[in-house]
Amino acid sequence: MAERIPEEKINEIRQSVDIVDLIGDYVNLTKQGRNYFGLCPFHGENTPSFSVSPDKQIYHCFGCHAGGNSFSFLMDLEGYSFQEAALKLAEKGNVKLEIDSSQLATSTAVSPELQQMHEAHNLLRKFYHHLLVNTKDGQQALEYLLNRGFTMESIEKFQIGYSLNSWDFVCKFLQKRKFPLEIMERAGLVIRREKDNSFFDRFRNRIMFPIFDRKGNPIAFSGRALGDDDPKYLNSPETAIFNKSKILYNFQMARPHIKKLQKAVLFEGFADVISADRAGVENGLATMGTSLTEEHVALIRKNTDSVTVCYDSDQAGIEAANRALEMLTQAGCQVRVAWMPDNLDPDDYIKQYSEEKFRNEVIESSLTYMGFKMRYLRRGKRLNDEGDRLLYIEEVLKEISNLSKAVERDHYLRQLAAEFSLSLEALKQQQKQVYFSKEKQKPMNQGNGRAQAMIMVKPSTELKPAFHNAERRLIAHMLTSSDTTFKVKDLLQGNTFNIDEHQAIFTYLLAYYDSGHSPDSSNFMFFLGDDQLRKVVAHIEMMPVNEEITEKELSDYIKQVLNHQKMIKIKEKIQDEKEAERQKDYAKAALIAMEIIQLRKSLK
Repeated sequence: MAERIPEEKINEIRQSVDIVDLIGDYVNLTKQGRNYFGLCPFHGENTPSFSVSPDKQIYHCFGCHAGGNSFSFLMDLEGYSFQEAALKLAEKGNVKLEIDSSQLATSTAVSPELQQMHEAHNLLRKFYHHLLVNTKDGQQALEYLLNRGFTMESIEKFQIGYSLNSWDFVCKFLQKRKFPLEIMERAGLVIRREKDNSFFDRFRNRIMFPIFDRKGNPIAFSGRALGDDDPKYLNSPETAIFNKSKILYNFQMARPHIKKLQKAVLFEGFADVISADRAGVENGLATMGTSLTEEHVALIRKNTDSVTVCYDSDQAGIEAANRALEMLTQAGCQVRVAWMPDNLDPDDYIKQYSEEKFRNEVIESSLTYMGFKMRYLRRGKRLNDEGDRLLYIEEVLKEISNLSKAVERDHYLRQLAAEFSLSLEALKQQQKQVYFSKEKQKPMNQGNGRAQAMIMVKPSTELKPAFHNAERRLIAHMLTSSDTTFKVKDLLQGNTFNIDEHQAIFTYLLAYYDSGHSPDSSNFMFFLGDDQLRKVVAHIEMMPVNEEITEKELSDYIKQVLNHQKMIKIKEKIQDEKEAERQKDYAKAALIAMEIIQLRKSLK
């Protein structure tokens, strides 16, 4: 059992970490007024609806209604237990916490089988790396890497290793350490023979590149053949812990650099990432042998809105870059494309021209969206041919029509006019025709995706009943004042709130203040015993309310709460009156009618 952390130590940890800094490690936040906004990490979205309050040290999403404090953020996002979240926050806030991390309770979300898969990958990652750098068996592979331009620093940083030229060494290695081979097969580390159901190693005589999840845990491998073996690269299959559509290579190490530079560089493969890292480009990511997916884009977009795409300059690479450009732009990213010359990939370019030239003349000299599109649309066209030239101009005008900024449109129209000695006015006229023609084809509620992507999502404007809003505003004021809380208790005179969640929060608040606590939204969330109630509190805390509540305002809110209960009674009495009339009990009906009149008078 994980040991209990004293309350005073929890408070020290909570006060040592700014929630904006914590969430800023996961979400690209932009200051809007007193709060910060970004894309919610708990659900996919293109418009920022996730709000963080530095004053109250809480967060809330107006889209999916996630909410809480620093502890709940790590617990919900990373799947940490409370103790694991406390340890992580203590480390971030430089608070000494006497807890052995190995004794922490593991998350209930991780089954014993998945835990074994993780442990086996981590064990093999260490073993493969040891074989490469410390043994004679790995000497040939190490020399191969060094001759290819890899440095010992890169080999260490990316934990590159080597798998023995053996059919069953890993099988025996894992079996000896009590890992069931049936589970290791499902983990993608060994393969079952059909003829006799025995097992053999998946990776043999290959340079091993471990693949990590966003927490830095190894979850798969990619093995490169030393010679001419086929395939050149052998990747782990998809498993319960490895999904290629969701994993970006090097994400766990690149994320701090992405946050610092506010930019990511997207490569085609992990070898390009490692080569670029040697050249000083440490914010590089790559897909794992698959095209860019919506999940990849969402992961990138949560961390930055600026991306440079650097793919190979062959036909396949250019087509892939164009697809990536479209997807990232549609998601609201500002995208540039690093155009590789002479059909080179990043690794070849660095070897041929130098690391400095790669940084300055490829990455830093990347093309804008339109700069790339204009080059892309030229491919295969003979611009001295009138037909091809007119087709090219028409295609470029369509792309210019997608640009949201008038200055950009004017710039590229002038560039096009100058290149082909055309009338600028004629081009502007045709571009407008292209734009309006395209707009007519859109559904009425569809706008420019890029323009919409940066619109900040506001809190829901859905109309709620007066009593509902009154109860929430009362809670908002009670969260800032114990005096207001006890005053509300007296004014209610034993009545309750109409919404069960509101009444539960009110009950918790009374107990919270009775225990001697001071008003503190983040601390109150520790006191709450229910995740749903925490979300409601986070939502209420984001409501704009006056700092002070007047006696009249307080009285009006209480009246709205009590009036709703009276309205319910009136409806019940009306039904009783009708029932009495149906039974011809007119005396009873008259008595009920008088009660209804008295209740209606009390509403005023």
